[in-house]
Formats: sequence, structure tokens, C-alpha cells
Amino acid sequence: MAPVTIKTIAERLNLHPSTVSRALGGHPNVRPKTREKVLALANELDYQPNILAKSLKERHTRTIGVIVPEIRHYFFSCAISAIDNRARENGYAMILCQSAEQLRNEVMNVSVLEQQRVAGMIVSISQETISSDHLKSYQRRGGILVLFDRVSADLVASKVINDNLEGAYMATEHLIARGYRRIAHLAGPKDLPLTQEREKGYRKAMQDFNQPVIDDWVVYGGMHERDGMEDMDTLLELKEAPDAIFTVNDPVAVGAYESIKAHGLEVGTDIGVVGFSNNPTTEIITPSMTTVEQYPGDMGKRAIECLIEQIRARRNEEEYAPETVVVKTEIIERASTCRTA
Repeated sequence: MAPVTIKTIAERLNLHPSTVSRALGGHPNVRPKTREKVLALANELDYQPNILAKSLKERHTRTIGVIVPEIRHYFFSCAISAIDNRARENGYAMILCQSAEQLRNEVMNVSVLEQQRVAGMIVSISQETISSDHLKSYQRRGGILVLFDRVSADLVASKVINDNLEGAYMATEHLIARGYRRIAHLAGPKDLPLTQEREKGYRKAMQDFNQPVIDDWVVYGGMHERDGMEDMDTLLELKEAPDAIFTVNDPVAVGAYESIKAHGLEVGTDIGVVGFSNNPTTEIITPSMTTVEQYPGDMGKRAIECLIEQIRARRNEEEYAPETVVVKTEIIERASTCRTA
């Protein structure tokens, strides 16, 4: 069977190929009804754009690079899927890299993607990334960049983030409303802006509701299950152990669950737990976990849209001012905070 081309779609709809091309590319001058017909038929015929041919014609690459700390985590896998879908809708292919939470890998990934002459990069920095010099160098060489979720505070670039302070505040407020009083926070790496914002939200809620914050109750660590287990062990060894925790993310909270259970305590009644991400695991573990929804699909979608907008502005020699897109969070209440005030 011959491959489906723009000409195929044009002939079927009695349109000029350039009209079909503009409709597929999201050009604003195409009437909505025409665009709908083109997209519907393209989907029916399983049309796939010829990325290489388009790149040669337009004299620029039709690939974008994406760098994330880890692919296996639900948040990043959802964001990646949204980025890939929207990229393909706009005629781009995605090259995916992971840093495995190591700065040296992130630096190497940036270099490799730049050598591949990607049209731009979407990056979520590793937990080791304190300096963003490698990303600044990429920008100085003309690279187009969008950061999402984990961003660098000293980098001038478009960013897509959660309202981390508000999400952390809601999580802590929820624990207080359920009757927990000795509330600890298992934080992430101390220098990560995401960690700092979530800690600020925790501290603000504790202060607003006249709850004490003990220095030993704020534990900085990593972003994985083992970190949560080890840090929770530390908290439970204190003379005055907490009766609730808010964690920087869901994997850390899952690790805390294991520690709590190993100490013969019950999650929810003895110690309340709130995570951050709304990973599918939180709904099926026992007891189900209260968490903060981040909407990773929305974040990925907004990140690729910011990148494509910048690419188009650059090609049209238009000015583009970096923007910060904030995606709101939502508390998802489950059994891990079952105590009543």
C-alpha cells in the first residue's frame, strides 16, 4: 500500500496541498472547519509526516530534545507522553534522554542533543544540578530551551511549574485539619528550587495555624523510595517523633510507609502521610495515600507548546519573552490521613 501523503489528503478533500499542509501545521489562517476535516481524515488514514523531507525543505531540523531525571517515574512518563503527542501533531519527532539524577549525565545529554541539531530542548533538571552553566552555554550558542517541573532559579528561560508552595500548604493544612499536630516534612535535595518551594509551603501552613516546626522534623534527602525509608527511620528514632509527615513526592512517601510499618505503627491512625504527585501507586497501596495532584500531562503539553512557540518566533525573526506557566495543584484525600480532629 502506498504511503499516505499530504497530496493524498488534498485529493480526497478537494483541497490544495498547501492548505492541507497549513492545517496539519496549525496555521492560524486555515478555517476551523477545514482544519477539522483535514485532521479527521489524517487520523482516519493514519497519516505520518515525513520528518526528514520536511527538515530538508525548511532547512531546519524537525526534532526536539527532552531530558528528564528518570523515565520510570509516573510523573515524568505522563509528561513525556504529552510532549511526544503534541510534538507529533506539530510535525516534530522527539529524542528522549534521562540524566538518572546525575549532573554529569545531564551535561552529556545536552551536548549530544545539540550535536543532533535539535530545534530546541525541554529539560527537567537532576537533583544534583545546582549550577546551570551547561544550559546557559547552550542558550548562548543559540539554543532554545524550556524548563519544566524541576527548574533552575538563575536561568532566564520559559518555565512550566506547579504552584509548589500552594500545593505544600494545602497538604500541611489538610493534616492539621485532620487533627495531626506534630507534622514533619521529608524534603528533597536542599538546593533544588522545587524542594525549597514545598518547604516554604509547609512552614507557612504550620505558622498560620500556630503549629510548632522543630528543626529535626525537616529532613533533607533524595527523591526515591529508599530515601523515604531511611529518613522516616531517622524521624521515628527521635525522642519526640512526629505523628504526621508531608513528603516532597510520592516515592519518598512510599518509602516512609515501609518504615512506619516496620516500626509496628499504622499509617493514618498512628502517623498521617501526604505525598506529592498522585502516582497510580498511591491509590492501590494499603492504606491508600492522600497526595497532591500535579497534572503532569498538562505540564508536558504546556512545555512543548512554549517550545514550539519560541521556535516559530525565532524562524519568523519575532521577539519572544520567556514566560512562566504555573499549573495549579489539587489535594486528593485518601485513607492515609483518616484521623479526625
